[in-house]
Amino acid sequence: MYNSEIKNYWSEYLDSLPEDERASSIIFSAEQWGDNNELAEELGELIVSGIKTATCSSLWEYEFEGSKIPEAGIKTIVLNGKNEPVCIIETIDVQIIPYEKVTEEFAYQEGEGDRTLEYWRKAHWNFFTRVLNKIKKQPAMDMPLVCEKFKVVYK
Repeated sequence: MYNSEIKNYWSEYLDSLPEDERASSIIFSAEQWGDNNELAEELGELIVSGIKTATCSSLWEYEFEGSKIPEAGIKTIVLNGKNEPVCIIETIDVQIIPYEKVTEEFAYQEGEGDRTLEYWRKAHWNFFTRVLNKIKKQPAMDMPLVCEKFKVVYK
């Protein structure tokens, strides 16, 4: 499923853990963030630097794809625009929040642009316009977002 570079990165992470923690860290995913390689590069850098500690996706995308909503404790290998691992994060909190109820604090934790809610709303409205169009949906003020907070556990 994953290429050898991603598998090796995961093995290096497991080897960095105490023996008793390895067994509980077997399940992971690996993914680019954003909807294009340039955005994946930018977001990966923000995550590695510790500026970006939160993210969100449309619940509608999960439903359309039949994907499971992330849970606290899940680990993800963050990939850059070339599908190369840049770090591993652990999800620490997940909440479903309507777009219009996203807070200034969450926008700041997302770490993008000038980190204001105003910037967040504009950038994410544009993002959701692009990605939801692929599933024949349009963004709405009450659209449910899967809002995740995470921490970097390996880089």
